[in-house]
Amino acid sequence: MEIMGSEDTKSDIITRLVEETRNHGFEPFHLRRTSTGYIYNRIWAAIKREALLFLHEGVATPTEVDGIIKSVLKTPMGHCEQMDVVGLDVVLDIENHYAETREGISDGPRRELKKMIAENKLGIKSGQGFYDYADQKKN
Repeated sequence: MEIMGSEDTKSDIITRLVEETRNHGFEPFHLRRTSTGYIYNRIWAAIKREALLFLHEGVATPTEVDGIIKSVLKTPMGHCEQMDVVGLDVVLDIENHYAETREGISDGPRRELKKMIAENKLGIKSGQGFYDYADQKKN
């Protein structure tokens, strides 16, 4: 569990949150400064952006991106599958927020998402994203 205060948060509050997190069986991770996004989310966002950039540049297909991720990390879903679950419109909103608040964020991934959204490819909720979910949507 990630814990982030602000410039106004008293250190004893953070200490107490870390202790309580452990008491409840979680492993606490303390962000030392205010951040746009927590540790895991920012790392996931960077990896997701690279996956989108591969697709935007035509270097790999969603199946290839997901295949290598599942093979190497032994996860049940790849990045494109995860983005389809979240919704590509939501992923774009998150990416726009990062781009507004942080320097150096490439626009290629956002262009790829905008193109897909313009084609009503929103992921599972629209029946089409990186993958076709038409059969699942009918159920």
